[in-house]
Amino acid sequence: MSNNPIGIFDSGIGGTSIFKEIHALLPNENCIYLADSKNAPYGNLSEEEIVLLSVKNTEFLINKGCKIIVVACNTATTNAIDYLRQNYDIPFIGIEPAIKPAALNTQTKAIGILATKGTLSSQLFHKTTDLYSKDIKIIEQVGEGIVPLIETGQIDSKEMQSYLDIYLEPMLKQNIDYLVLGCTHYPYLIPMLTKMLPKHVKIIDSGRAVAKQTQTVLIALGLLNDSGNQPIIQLFSNGDITVLNSILDYNFEGSYLDF
Repeated sequence: MSNNPIGIFDSGIGGTSIFKEIHALLPNENCIYLADSKNAPYGNLSEEEIVLLSVKNTEFLINKGCKIIVVACNTATTNAIDYLRQNYDIPFIGIEPAIKPAALNTQTKAIGILATKGTLSSQLFHKTTDLYSKDIKIIEQVGEGIVPLIETGQIDSKEMQSYLDIYLEPMLKQNIDYLVLGCTHYPYLIPMLTKMLPKHVKIIDSGRAVAKQTQTVLIALGLLNDSGNQPIIQLFSNGDITVLNSILDYNFEGSYLDF
């Protein structure tokens, strides 16, 4: 089982930000990345629709022999991971906005969260924010329109710049010193955000923490791949596979799926 791949799925190419962290920390691990780009973004779907899509993705990765599944999508985690854990006998790693480190370290007592509608409206998100938001102002912002632009490779476009100008303005007016990225697509915006934000505002995403948690679970279950063999990385997408390959900038094996 230790040689079996890590399965990773997202509503598109955004979860590759998580894959990169996992691959960097665990370079011996075989990985299968599944991009459900045809149904992106999940953030505008109902909870029932998100669960059904997450089930479809999970069963695809299980049929590929995955030993653990990383739900590399904030919206899928907050809406579907409890269902997945209850119905499948395989370890799941989820993604949540990194509210805790921002709340513990803020000096201005104000943090901004940029996320999808599906994440911000979920019970799990509100449970997390309630836990860490005492005496702290949390400014939530739905990143409407951002995911489709990233999915089509328009990361540095004028349209993206316009969206971010609109979304950041109310946060900066309330003196945030941390911006939490609550969608795995959003780390690809960090270069642009760094230029737009005042230097004292720190940007936080969950990628590194998710990679470490994946490592911890694999070690605990005796599933860490220490063979030293060259890892096999497979990419699957029901969208434009060329966009997926270009954003990774690697020569991994990629396949289009009609599902």
